[in-house]
Amino acid sequence: MHGTGVPKIGWGTFPPEALKGAGYIPGIPRLGIPPVTSADSASGVNVADMRTTPLPAPIALAASWDTELAGEYGERIAIELRTLGYTQGLGGGINLAREPRSGRTFEYMGEDPVLSGEMIAARTIGTQSQKVLATVKHYAMNGQETNRAASDSQVDERTMRETELLAFEIAVKRGRPASVMCAYNKVNGTYACENPYLLTDVLKEEWGFKGIVQSDWAATHSTAPAALAGLDEEQPSVPEGVTAPPGFGPFFSTALRAAVDGGEVPMSRLDDMVQRKLRTLIRVGVFDAPPTPAGAIDEEAGHALALSVARRSSVLLKNATVLGTTQKALPLTAADLSSIVVVGGHADVGVLSGGGSGEVPPPDGNAVSGCEEPAPDPGTLPIPRCATWYKSAPLAAIQAKAPRATVTYFDGTDAEAAADAAEDADVAIVFATQWETEALDLPTLSLPDPTTDPVNQSYDQDALIEAVASKAKRTVVVLETGSPVTMPWLDHVHAVLEAWYPGVRGGQAIADLLFGDVNPSGKLPITFPKRDADLPQTTISSSDPIVRYTEGLLVGYRWYDAKRIEPLFPFGHGLSYTTFGYSSMVATADWKGNVTISFAVTNQGPVAGAETAQVYATLPTGLGEPPQRLVDWEKVWLEPGESRTLRFVVPAQRLATWDVTTHAWKVNPGDYRFTAASSSRDPHALTKSVRLTRALRRQLRAAGISSE
Repeated sequence: MHGTGVPKIGWGTFPPEALKGAGYIPGIPRLGIPPVTSADSASGVNVADMRTTPLPAPIALAASWDTELAGEYGERIAIELRTLGYTQGLGGGINLAREPRSGRTFEYMGEDPVLSGEMIAARTIGTQSQKVLATVKHYAMNGQETNRAASDSQVDERTMRETELLAFEIAVKRGRPASVMCAYNKVNGTYACENPYLLTDVLKEEWGFKGIVQSDWAATHSTAPAALAGLDEEQPSVPEGVTAPPGFGPFFSTALRAAVDGGEVPMSRLDDMVQRKLRTLIRVGVFDAPPTPAGAIDEEAGHALALSVARRSSVLLKNATVLGTTQKALPLTAADLSSIVVVGGHADVGVLSGGGSGEVPPPDGNAVSGCEEPAPDPGTLPIPRCATWYKSAPLAAIQAKAPRATVTYFDGTDAEAAADAAEDADVAIVFATQWETEALDLPTLSLPDPTTDPVNQSYDQDALIEAVASKAKRTVVVLETGSPVTMPWLDHVHAVLEAWYPGVRGGQAIADLLFGDVNPSGKLPITFPKRDADLPQTTISSSDPIVRYTEGLLVGYRWYDAKRIEPLFPFGHGLSYTTFGYSSMVATADWKGNVTISFAVTNQGPVAGAETAQVYATLPTGLGEPPQRLVDWEKVWLEPGESRTLRFVVPAQRLATWDVTTHAWKVNPGDYRFTAASSSRDPHALTKSVRLTRALRRQLRAAGISSE
């Protein structure tokens, strides 16, 4: 029940089988119980000195809106974990992007609970298909990194249940993860890892979770209260025998034994902890087939998936017509180009990764050298501040696409020189980056400059883009970010491609997309606001430990819809090199309250492409609900001129609201409007309404869903 230390940073004394991961729990050989070795694995296996595959960030995976791809993503990470001998992967971040400046936004699945829950469920199934324990985290309401170990998320029951807990509910019920990791923060005054409402009432009793509740590292604050609340496994703060500040643990191990012996924790609770651990090891297949190190990683297979994810998740945000022509800025045509200027973002050497436990060590060394880590503030743990860059240079990939063109690179430090060169070029491609990391929130959604990120950024990126755009005939901006960014220069550039943190083959993927060898198909899993002031929380306080969820149900696009704020780019937005039309929408309800929706999607353009058709529901007036909620989607590949009728069955549960009186989901009678759209703000969306009547109450109750 107790992690004995952190091998990768030298906390504890470990046998060889502990490896160099994030945690280690010894087995019991005489009983045949294997050890549990864990590794961070948000976007690949994060273990130093190992050549593992850096996949695109989870936020990129979410932008694919592709559950099949999410399964492949989880499976690939699990294959590499098991090859290296690891029992458990600590990926599976699902906290909603209520605060997009959070330093871990890149590790999560965006702002919508249904999209996040379904994508993580698919990833979990993929991971556990390879006999590796999957974790879903950080449970719950862990929305920012500032004061993360001391902050108190103050949030009402209905908001919790209809937003972030809904994402966890879907992930737990559909994905059946081995482990749910409780978070550092408090929720309504009680630490998440000793919160009986979260751990026992909701997770174990209501949702029927049979797996292990595991603490985040150093997130346990008590012995008996945590155990009685439902914590099954403490991961360490410091190893036993090491001097630590008072109250800094460990709280299980010998302390838990003493609590059981002293009657503070009943033996039945310890039995339950053990049963959950053994049952889970058996169910996933680890008990009978524990992993052992089995040689080298299949880099070719890993890189192939990394390239596929990057291609299918990048989002074409803007693609305007070039002045004086009828031609869109993208895709680029090599035969028409004699000169290309590439500017900034270290595009000559590589692509960016996020930091902290969510990164993957670069297999061939950091592509960018010379960064110096600043000295940590006195009395604080050091936070690595130098960004990781993978050696997949977009510049070389662009040159390979246009071998007859002169391709010139400017590093961005001299905006005037870059702009002058862009004036004479056929196209200028400016790369802009936004580095973020665990334990450190972004000060703003503006692109980093020497003031906001002095460690990694030596020039003003917004000013550089404005300078280039003022002179270039055609300006394309490529973003490598983990969160939304503001774009004061948007009206002055022709095209914007969001590549996220694109992984070990990111440079190749970006070039493939720019030149049209791959048609962009990503859609935003998170709203891009015009300015920080448009966010529900205009600033992140470093001094106030209370995080107040005053926006209630209005998380993400729901906030912009309800407040009638125009976003820079809406949730679900993403362009293509072809066009899609929607037609022939039909919506009907059955006696159970399930709604069947169908409509046709047609590729009206000249090239094949994939469209993510989204379905939103507007609930009856008077319920206090946001203007709309995502209830389903399907990503469909269509050849030029091809049309396909899509059919969705929206279960009544997707239309339910949380009743704080009965503490249960409730389907309300009334008129429901459904929207078939290419984004949450699609001006060409189709709509149909259906009525759920009071006559359905008895049938819904019989099905276990309240409708009172």
